[in-house]
Amino acid sequence: MTARWPFPRIVAHRGGGSLAPENTIAALRCGLAHGFHAVEFDVMLSQDGVPILMHDAQFGRTVRAGGSVSTATAAELAAMDAGSWFSDAFVGEPVPTYRQAFSFCAEHGIWMNVEIKPAAGFEQITGATVAALTQEWVAAEQAVPLLSSFSYAAMLAAKQAAPGIPRGWLVDRIPDDWLARLRQLGAVALHANQANLTAAQAAAVSAAGFGLFCYTVNTPERARTLLEWGVNGFCTDRIDLIDARFS
Repeated sequence: MTARWPFPRIVAHRGGGSLAPENTIAALRCGLAHGFHAVEFDVMLSQDGVPILMHDAQFGRTVRAGGSVSTATAAELAAMDAGSWFSDAFVGEPVPTYRQAFSFCAEHGIWMNVEIKPAAGFEQITGATVAALTQEWVAAEQAVPLLSSFSYAAMLAAKQAAPGIPRGWLVDRIPDDWLARLRQLGAVALHANQANLTAAQAAAVSAAGFGLFCYTVNTPERARTLLEWGVNGFCTDRIDLIDARFS
């Protein structure tokens, strides 16, 4: 941990990496069982405005159904099977709400990197809703996550709704105006695709005083290279190869 990145360094991607069905309570349990007290997961809104954990706006990959998250109610989503796609051991694992995931993490001392994942057209409402609820729950449970998103509009809405909750901006390739955008967001960190990051970019972000977090790092060799470049933290699917105390 550093002043630029006062958060855990190694984070289990989507809860349990590649060892459990992503974005489920089972995944959070898996990450915890492997010693991870830091997780990343994705949040989007149901049709009735309830934040739930899901990466894909359209069903079909992790939930074997037709339709989309934004056209299903929270009750309908809760009845769906988000585990059988992964293996028979997780048949019947439900789609959790953000509240359920937040409570589980707060109870077990797990830090959260909450990726706001709005469906197209729902960027501002998703950012504002997730941020406002996070602020409410932080006050009650004293568990302060970091909010991040690829959607700049969602992050601006999150800033307005809950300015005190830390924010990071997600990018695939670092744009030329990254510094101005981070300052406009009041962000604490830039979250970058490790595959497109250069050592010079890492040095520039650090020199500007921002944290630098990378996704998704799945080999120890690449992890060591990024840490040598000054990357402050990263998420991994391979929690079986890169443990929470990796250095």
